[in-house]
Amino acid sequence: MNTSPTLLPAVIRPAVEDRRWLSSDHCASPVLDLLNALDWAIVDTPEANVHATSPDGRVYVGWLPEDTAAWKRGIVWQVRVQPTEGDPWVQEFDLYTPSEAVSGFLTALIATPTR
Repeated sequence: MNTSPTLLPAVIRPAVEDRRWLSSDHCASPVLDLLNALDWAIVDTPEANVHATSPDGRVYVGWLPEDTAAWKRGIVWQVRVQPTEGDPWVQEFDLYTPSEAVSGFLTALIATPTR
């Protein structure tokens, strides 16, 4: 089968500088901005940790840069989910996971309709 080059999708190759998000800058803003826009309850502690809970109370997100227990386990983000049916589960992300990746994970989690 011969296909005309004009019918093929364009190949997009982002410049290296467009991929700066691939390395974490240790900034929680992408996640906290998302949760704030969704009207989650957000509380920051004097130690600079942040705790957020979804409006229905079934999802918790913790930004834990100063939590000793989290650091001992090598994490800085914790997501805990209590489904309406089934067992609760936890997803944790380490210091080197870009906040944009955590934000993308949460966006997919929140956007998925209840099955």
